[in-house]
Amino acid sequence: MPVKAKMSIPASLCMRCRGAKRLCGLSYCPIEIEMITRSKISGRSNIKEIDGSSPPSVFVGRYGYPKVSVYPSAPPIRGDTSNLSVSASWLDMPLEEFISARLSMLRGSREFAVDAAVDPDALLQRIQEISLSKGSVDVDILLERPIDTSKIEIDDHVTPMGPASPMKTFSLDPSGTEQHIEKVYYDTDMKAKDAVMKLYENGIDIERISQSLSVGIMGEGKNRKIVPTRWSITAVDSMISDDLIEEAKQRPTIDKFLAYRMRVNGNYFMAILTPSNWIYEWGESWFPGSTWNMWGNQAEVEIDYEGYNGRKTYPDIGGCYYSSRVAVGEAFKKLGRSGGAITWREIYPGFNIPVGVWFVRENMRRLFAQKPEVFDTIDEAMNYVSEWMRVPPEKWKSNSYVYKTLKYNNLERFFSL
Repeated sequence: MPVKAKMSIPASLCMRCRGAKRLCGLSYCPIEIEMITRSKISGRSNIKEIDGSSPPSVFVGRYGYPKVSVYPSAPPIRGDTSNLSVSASWLDMPLEEFISARLSMLRGSREFAVDAAVDPDALLQRIQEISLSKGSVDVDILLERPIDTSKIEIDDHVTPMGPASPMKTFSLDPSGTEQHIEKVYYDTDMKAKDAVMKLYENGIDIERISQSLSVGIMGEGKNRKIVPTRWSITAVDSMISDDLIEEAKQRPTIDKFLAYRMRVNGNYFMAILTPSNWIYEWGESWFPGSTWNMWGNQAEVEIDYEGYNGRKTYPDIGGCYYSSRVAVGEAFKKLGRSGGAITWREIYPGFNIPVGVWFVRENMRRLFAQKPEVFDTIDEAMNYVSEWMRVPPEKWKSNSYVYKTLKYNNLERFFSL
């Protein structure tokens, strides 16, 4: 949490830095985050009503499954807040502004059985209307007890969220609906995967698609369920990337190694597209002092992979595996070709607040939007991305299934996976 980060930093250091020099080593200023967040919730500590414009935004928790808590949310301001629900726009926001904007999203909660989406009651229908909205929708939520503004939600899969309290009543002012989402909502014969792909092909942001799946407004009517947000994000990334990759397999492969690299906000993203049949890996190296290596003494490397036939188990590395996979599938579609992919990320000290898997998806999309460097061999491409590495290149390569497979031409083993 930002406040805890601030508490461990000497005041003398903050006075010399004043949020501008990052002398504490963090990739964001916790004092700025707290000040911006507090200003957005008016510094109040006794909030019993949320009166604002939802971007639209609904979060579904996973604890207690098959009963889950559903959280419609909104900042305590009226107006156009739609930028808070479009992940592609978040990369261009200063990290302090993004985190504070998300932490100012106050939430009301109500528990539902996951199968309540088959025949939703009036309250669930009103909550579902948020996800059907074309843009920001005005909501008014009366709470059973005041919100504890010190309790925020930080998760490695989903975006940061503000504090919550159980709802007493919930109302909203109807606004225009997003027609593509409305169509899949009323089509109770359409399977969930088909609905996901239809929305994606019509340009609906992946965050909106996963939210629609989460609140139970897509899929065959008798099978509709409320899905925890954490699960719905990975499910949507997986379904979309599966489709993109199967489509790519029908095209000819690239004939050179294409290498990409990009440094951003305490991270280094790199990728090599390979002239081979489909083979893929996502790797992460978290340095000491970063989110998932707070107390280690060296940077660790973790990699998950798949061969031509994909995976049958969930990757240990988590949902970022599928978020990167979406960007890879889109890159091959843009090229009109197919191939394999090595995708890696180094995360440096100071990047120690989880912001969600969208961060990987959108940065990898931006990475592949660049013009690649073209090489004849895997080692030439590897030398190029290695120039900016802080992890010794041999450590990456020794852990890389794709590199070793392509380097030593052991492809048959992977195509049988």
